Amino acid sequence: MSRQCDDTEMRIVDSHCHLDFDSFEGDLEEVVKRARDAGVCRMLTICTKISAFDRVLAIAERFDDVFCSVGVHPHEAEQEGHVTLERLVELAGHPKVVGIGESGLDYFYGNAPREAQKVSFLTHIRAARETGLPLIVHSRDADEDMAEMLEEGYRQGPFPGLLHCFTAGPELARRAVEIGFYVSLAGIITFKSAESIRQTVAMIPSDRLLVETDSPYLAPVPMRGNRNEPAFVRHTHAALAIVKRVDETAFAEQTTENFLRLFSKVSRPNDLPGTAG
Repeated sequence: MSRQCDDTEMRIVDSHCHLDFDSFEGDLEEVVKRARDAGVCRMLTICTKISAFDRVLAIAERFDDVFCSVGVHPHEAEQEGHVTLERLVELAGHPKVVGIGESGLDYFYGNAPREAQKVSFLTHIRAARETGLPLIVHSRDADEDMAEMLEEGYRQGPFPGLLHCFTAGPELARRAVEIGFYVSLAGIITFKSAESIRQTVAMIPSDRLLVETDSPYLAPVPMRGNRNEPAFVRHTHAALAIVKRVDETAFAEQTTENFLRLFSKVSRPNDLPGTAG
């Protein structure tokens, strides 16, 4: 049984990490321990391809405070985008699976044809709607298409979700928040080059914000040059609190509650107070 965060710790959540990636294979136990010692009370490890789902799920089953998703990353849409709605819904029935994705559109790298990405994304939207689990959205250089697909999908029936590792413009943020989505920030918000992102985030309501690492990528300042890991989410959280001009500890309560509200299938840590009003 995994221990809870110490009572004296500020509770935060890493809402998006990739603990199944090879870079964590040699020291995963230590990585999870460091996260707990840093006050990270929940971690969400993300599925990027169905062929790796068993490995992702095994990690979530191994640690009480780690949960997972099921889905196909847009980079994998051509190779694995044939996953059916029925298969996603079936896999999402496991108690440790709390989200659908990550899925979406990535026009920056072009690792998969745009049409294949759209077809895969539509399947994930339908799965989120049918299961009621949040859709974890990857969007890069695809703001207009992403906004249109989310809005059209929502018109056909509501579903919860979030924009993960937000790097888009203010218009996509506005349109996503209008349909009830949340926005998650990764270490990029700590970079000097990210002033436009910080300006957009400053306008997003605090009750719609989450933090993440997207580890092992995008280590935040002052950890640049290192492999990213869930413990480092504290640095991203501190930077976001500065952007929002709020007390860091109080803001940790807010972002943790936001996560638990959105990912309602995640068990609540026993040592957290009741849901904030």
